[in-house]
Amino acid sequence: MRVLFSLSAAIALAIVTLAACNSSESPGTKTSNGSRGNATVSLPTTTPGSIAPSDGVKRITTIELRDALAKGAAIVVDVRPADAYRQSHIKGSISIPQEQVQARLSELPRDKMIVTYCS
Repeated sequence: MRVLFSLSAAIALAIVTLAACNSSESPGTKTSNGSRGNATVSLPTTTPGSIAPSDGVKRITTIELRDALAKGAAIVVDVRPADAYRQSHIKGSISIPQEQVQARLSELPRDKMIVTYCS
């Protein structure tokens, strides 16, 4: 029970922090640029009246992340510097510092949702 609570708290913190990484958001329809191309995909907002991020990156809730991880449909990538990852990280996450993401795209699965966090 303690492990489940700790994991839930860590995931919640990661999601909140990820949302804080992009301080400018505007209302509208969520869009997502493919990480392996220039295609733009329109994503409906999940909650009426919700605010979509201006950077076009889809945000998910901790519950959505937990469910996706349980189904094996997602991975968590910690994009903080390696030192920060070594100090503490979400259990099961992989470390790919932000400046290395482009060079290491081939390490990421194409058939799973990739969830990143930066703080």
